[in-house]
This record gives sequence, structure tokens and C-alpha cells, in this order.
Amino acid sequence: MTPRHAGAQLKPVPHGLLQAFRAYESALMSDDVAALDALFADSPTTLRGDAAGLLVGHEQISAFRGSRGGAPKRRIVQTHVQVIDDDHALIVAVTELDRGGRGLQTQLWARDPVRIEYGGWQVTAAHVSAPAPAFDTRIWRVVGDPLVSSHTADGALSGETVAVKDLFAVAGFAVGAGSPAWLEQAPTEPSHAAAVAALLDAGASVRGIARTEEFAYSLSGLNAHYGAPPNPKAPGRIPGGSSSGSATAVALGQASIGLGTDTGGSIRVPSAYQGLYGIRTSHGAVSREGLLPLAKAFDTVGWMTRSAFLLQAVGDVLLPETPASSSVSVDEVHLVPALVGLAAEDVATAVSDALPEAKPLAWEAARLDEWRQAFVIGQAYQAWQAHGAWLETRLDTLGEAVRGRFEMARSVTREQAAEARTVLAQARTEILDVVGDRILAYPSASSVAPTAADAAGVRDDTMRLTCIAGIAGLPAVSIPVRTPGNLPAGLCLVAAPGRDRDLLALAQSFAE
Repeated sequence: MTPRHAGAQLKPVPHGLLQAFRAYESALMSDDVAALDALFADSPTTLRGDAAGLLVGHEQISAFRGSRGGAPKRRIVQTHVQVIDDDHALIVAVTELDRGGRGLQTQLWARDPVRIEYGGWQVTAAHVSAPAPAFDTRIWRVVGDPLVSSHTADGALSGETVAVKDLFAVAGFAVGAGSPAWLEQAPTEPSHAAAVAALLDAGASVRGIARTEEFAYSLSGLNAHYGAPPNPKAPGRIPGGSSSGSATAVALGQASIGLGTDTGGSIRVPSAYQGLYGIRTSHGAVSREGLLPLAKAFDTVGWMTRSAFLLQAVGDVLLPETPASSSVSVDEVHLVPALVGLAAEDVATAVSDALPEAKPLAWEAARLDEWRQAFVIGQAYQAWQAHGAWLETRLDTLGEAVRGRFEMARSVTREQAAEARTVLAQARTEILDVVGDRILAYPSASSVAPTAADAAGVRDDTMRLTCIAGIAGLPAVSIPVRTPGNLPAGLCLVAAPGRDRDLLALAQSFAE
């Protein structure tokens, strides 16, 4: 233990500080959340940072601790105390993890003379660093440098890297679908999926195969087997799914293009939660050859990027040769107040503020709840048709949330599926009529990224918004916006089927 002062004059370590420090370390190793909460200052300005981002305020820090399931086991190998004054000190500790490698912990401690517990000492700011894993298995199933190289030196996407959602065939690898049981029996793919091959031909390389939720049947990103990829734009919150691994890889800068799918929102939701540009393409616009299906009537190929420019460049490679309209502009966007009103207030504000001059469109979508339920039933019926034969005796291999959806899917009768198709056909007609030649705007998701504990509570609200494009086969682009609380959210633009390029061009104007 080496106490030092910045002016090179040694000062004695204040009474009670080291006891409080040791109490903190003991509480951390035993995952005593109550003690940890007591040792961090109960203030909205208390800070905790690590590689995933910065948590601001005691409430955020406490919520993070309560959900993470404990810290990695470690021991303290060096501790240095820099005394500021009798009531303030900086402690820097070198840690050695049981799993190997060294980390660093820096804490600013302050003493409240009114407090009795722990001598009044509390942490007001902390930064933690740990040895980086060779690769983060929450994000990647397999990764390379690159995993698959392009043989095109001067293509439109040369220099770009792709995180491929683990539903697309990559030659020489099996499709894992987010399920260890599926991966164990899956054959090695002899050739690339059509979308993967097209990106490689355009000069992009495959960085790796990114995690997805089991069979892409979720919107949260919480894979029960591999964990949730982190959300670097909203630490402590979920990444959004099911294209979660691809989204996080892009948000972290580990890949520039996240190739994914969108059935009920799996591009738009992670894009909104992680501040990315994302597109769900018109149904059937991009080949699904070599893609493991969830619900073929709704499955589409999509991708996510950190810039509108690259989002459009990928579209130039993957989309059919239909030029964008030269006249498309922000002035042609119609904001739908009834749909904006379905989102939380902070998201609604962010979306409205992004389009201050947009024309309002008075469409109430009065049967939206009925449409959402029909979409859920239709998707479930198809999901069981696609995977039921294999899952019939293997439902116990699935995580609880996805297992519940497949158990529901197994119970959907042909009659119920037929009734849902009737409702969806009526909904499709109305949606296409309302959209016409307009571009509609509303939130990509109903909220900012929730915590894992709150994820289930926002699923239905978000699906009320995302099912619209799914039902009618519309292209949808999610554009990043920020809430008044500075969290990422998504502005969704939709247009008639086939107008994907118009939306990509429009996204560019938002970025300018």
C-alpha cells in the first residue's frame, strides 16, 4: 500500500479509508449488492465506467450490479493511494483475475462526515478495466482477420468488413441459428448464401459469424446460451434482437456492415437501440437463398451500418437495379401522429423533433392491436412449420423465452392460421392504400433500449409499430436520433414495396 500526494509530499492515509476499500472488495467478490450500493455515493453524479461505457448516477450503477450476476473472481496485487485531502483520496488497484490476465481499478473516494457506516467513505467515481478476451463470444460465434477474404480488389465495398448473422450460409461453416443443439447437428455449408456472396464479390470481406437469438425468434438480443451482446451506445441496456450480434459488432467498430434479417423488427429494433442506420428491404427484394428461415412470408434480408452513405452503398450491391426517384426529399415525409403516440414520451419527442416540418397524416390504424395479434399468430404458425419437426423433441434445449414462443407456435391450428391470414390480407390492403406514394415516418421501436428486466414489457408495444412493414412487405429504414436524455432511438421511414432505394437516398439527406 503506497500513499502518495501529487506534490511528492507523503500524506498519511485518512482513517477508515482502507477499511472501506477492503469492505468494497469483499462485497464485490461475494456479490453483496446492498453493501456495494452503500459504498457508492447515492448521487445522480456518481460515475462508473468500463469498456462497455459510462454509467451516470447511483440508480444506473445499482441496476447494473443487480442484473450482471457478479464480477469475475480476482485478487488485488497492488494498491496505491493518492491522498488529496483529509476527505478525498484516489485509489488505484492492480487486479489479477482467476481466469488469467491483469486489470486496473481506479476509484475516487470521498468522506461524508455525517455518515457512520464505513467511516463515511464512499466511491464517487470509478473506472474498471479488465483483460480483453480473444474475442467476445456474446458477439461472435467465430471471427477471423478476416474469416473470409474477398477476391475483388477494387469493388464498390472494398475495405469493408461484414458481421454475418448466424442464419446465413458461409461456405466451410455450419449455420448455428443461436442454438447449441442445432449447431451440433448442422452440416457444413458448401457455398455462401446469395447475400454473402454478393458482398464478397463487391469487395467486402467477412469478419465473422455473429450471434443471433435462437432461430431469430425474439427482439431482445438475450440469448440464453451465449449471453447478450453489449450495447455500447446504451450501457446496461439490451442490444435488441435478433440481429443483435451483427448490430453490436458494427456499433463497436469490429465490422462496418452488419448483415441480418428482419421478420418482425430484427433490423429496426437493434438499429434504434444502438444508434445505427438499418434497412429492412422490401419482401423478396434481396435473395434469401442460403438463409435459414423463421417465417418465409415475412422474412427479409437487411443490414446495419454506422453511416447513411455505407447503408446506401450496400443497397447498390444487394438491391435490384431500380433507380431511386430523383425528386425524393424530406418534404415528402408524412409523420403519423397516432403511431408516434404509441411510443414512450422521450422517443416520441426525438422522432417529432427530427421532422419539425413534416406533414401530419391522420391515420389511426384502428385495428392495429388485431393486426399485431394476427401477425404473431401467422409468424408462429410458419415458424413451427419451418422448425417444428426438429424441435418437437428438443424444446427443452431452448431458452425459456424462445421456448415459450415455440410452444405457443406448436398450438396454433390451421383454422387459427387461416383466420390470421384473412386479417393480415385486409390489413395489407389498408396499409398499402394508406402508404400509396407517400413516405411515412414513425418510431422504429416504442422505447429506448430497456434493461433486461424490462425487455418483455416493451415487446408488444414495439411490435405494434414493427408489424406494419412486415404485414405489407414494405421497405423500412431506421435512422438514428437521440432522446432528450441522450439515449439512442430510431426514426423509421417506410414506403411502398420496391422503393428501397428512395428510402436509402432519403436517409442520406438526414445525415447531411
